Amino acid sequence: MTRLEHVNLTVRDPRATADWMADLFGWRIRWDGDAIKGGHTIHIGTEEDYLALYTGPDGGLNLMPADENYLRRGGLNHVGVVVAELDATLAKVRAAGFETYSHADYAPGRRFYFRDRDGIEFEVVSYA
Repeated sequence: MTRLEHVNLTVRDPRATADWMADLFGWRIRWDGDAIKGGHTIHIGTEEDYLALYTGPDGGLNLMPADENYLRRGGLNHVGVVVAELDATLAKVRAAGFETYSHADYAPGRRFYFRDRDGIEFEVVSYA
């Protein structure tokens, strides 16, 4: 069987990003340590899969904004997260200060989107 194990995202502050992910999605930190090119990485997710949150030695000070992620070749469009309770997660996302948009009911589920503080777009979907 082939499956996706992880995706590595470059962020300004891996600790702050991991904190809101743990709160909103119930994920846990699997690993935290030094990384390539003098950076730092935190792995957060489930037993089966995770996101690697990386920052370089400058603490992400020279990161480019990700506002054109759908048009930039090689760019990240969005990260999709499946949740059991869409309305409960929506409330948590808003309480964390994120603006949500593109709310939709579609076959076979419901979804909404938000951007994190690094401009990474997340789609939150429920098939319940």
